[in-house]
Amino acid sequence: MNALAAQLPIVPVLLPSLTAIVLLLIGDHGGDEHGGHSHEKLAWARRIALGSGLLGLAVAAWLVAQAAAGELLVYRVGDWPAPFGIVVVIDRLGALMLLLSSLVALPVLWYACGGWDAHGRHFHAIFQFQLMGLHGAFVTGDLFNLFVFFEVLLIASYVLMAHGHGRERFRVGLHYVVLNLAASALFLIGVALLYAKTGTLNLADLALRVPEVTAPESVVVQSAALLLLVVFGFKAALLPLSMWLPATYAAASPPVAALFAIMTKVGVYAIWRVHGVVFGADAGDAALTAEPLLLPMALATSVAGVLGMLAARTMARLVAWLTVASVGTILAAIGLFSAAAWSAAMYYMANSTLVIAGLFLLTELVAAQRGDAADRLAPASPVAQPVLLGLMLLLAAASAAGLPPLPGFIGKLMLLEAASAHAAQVAVWTVVLGVGFLTLIGLARAGSVLFWHVRDDLPPMGASGASPQLVGATLLLLAATVAMSALAAPIQRYTAAAAAQLGDRAAYARAVLGEAGEAIDTTRPYRFAPPPAAMQEGGR
Repeated sequence: MNALAAQLPIVPVLLPSLTAIVLLLIGDHGGDEHGGHSHEKLAWARRIALGSGLLGLAVAAWLVAQAAAGELLVYRVGDWPAPFGIVVVIDRLGALMLLLSSLVALPVLWYACGGWDAHGRHFHAIFQFQLMGLHGAFVTGDLFNLFVFFEVLLIASYVLMAHGHGRERFRVGLHYVVLNLAASALFLIGVALLYAKTGTLNLADLALRVPEVTAPESVVVQSAALLLLVVFGFKAALLPLSMWLPATYAAASPPVAALFAIMTKVGVYAIWRVHGVVFGADAGDAALTAEPLLLPMALATSVAGVLGMLAARTMARLVAWLTVASVGTILAAIGLFSAAAWSAAMYYMANSTLVIAGLFLLTELVAAQRGDAADRLAPASPVAQPVLLGLMLLLAAASAAGLPPLPGFIGKLMLLEAASAHAAQVAVWTVVLGVGFLTLIGLARAGSVLFWHVRDDLPPMGASGASPQLVGATLLLLAATVAMSALAAPIQRYTAAAAAQLGDRAAYARAVLGEAGEAIDTTRPYRFAPPPAAMQEGGR
């Protein structure tokens, strides 16, 4: 790897942060908001933000290509050796998360440039800070820096939540801020407890030291693990910590809610990285601390999410509850603690994130053509573009519910196969299939109300809310899910390799810690549950 390529692992963090600084310096509203000077600055802000997004997507794609070859990319900030310095680590999972966030962010940013970014000040700069926090959380190799990037993305999300103003946004935003501050305090307590007993917060070093903590000190480590599960569960919207999400996401502006579709995955990723690996099967007395709780809570989350979706009275709340249901399905796969299940979780997570982001944007396109009814699930004026918007909703609904041949079906099929060798097979199959069926019913009901149960006494409201730019951005997200079906085989190979790599703690420790990483016993591989016989024989 040449010198320039060696610097690329830090680019996903530096690029949005530097872009945000440039955007703040030029400003997007200067002098009179209705003057030409202001519009010119906003136009430049849009160009810079979109250019940065395109470059970020290209870097993420390059990192995925590098990670696919099995190479662990490690960047030591200031050239300080781990575990003493800040380290950025990109493996297959981290690269996948970077690519997914970039694939969501770019169409959402293009959509926001259609007018939503002009509803408040410095939208593009705050958007870039949000990306900085997201990307930093996905690549950091240190638990404390994970906390730092959590705070960066949360502070940016507080501002984005209120973007566009409105009483409801401020009301819901206040609850969102208070609850996240409480979760952040618990995060610090959990980090402090871990550091007190292990003397490190580097994730690779923790994988070495946590197994060495024995009773009675191991009780403190287990308590820290459970505290972190509460924190990450809140961020991911794991039941019973998920009640904040539907109101928050439904109140946010459409592009902000669409970006927030990836934000819950930061909590999912943290559970994966911390509880799946650091507190995994080889963590000594603290091994699999979260296992008795994670799977039942995840299944309950999925059920609660789909029931909330069925009871929703607006399309925005329906999609918000669908977010909760999808998170439950992903965490259920992680809670199975097998390589096959983790591979399924990655595939399903990528699809569900793209679909939900697209649905949030589609909700506004439909609402703009329904007059005063907006996105309420009640008869109203017929939309001006029923065929186009109806087909877009049909595509999203089919993938979200898991109908073949779309990627939602493939991801759920992978999960069902992975659960076939697990003691909780009946519960997993029942919930996954039942939630998929109810999701289809809920979205079909919404579609029939929006496009069929219309008031003939009211004329169409016009298609002004569905400009080519807004429709194009939404179609990009939905088209990405179709591409996942076309590329299912290579994506599955990648996710299977990523799941196996997560279990290879020795390789991770060697890459990050160098010679100190040799302390991991390589003769005791990560004790994943055995995959189903069908996958052992034929593979995917």
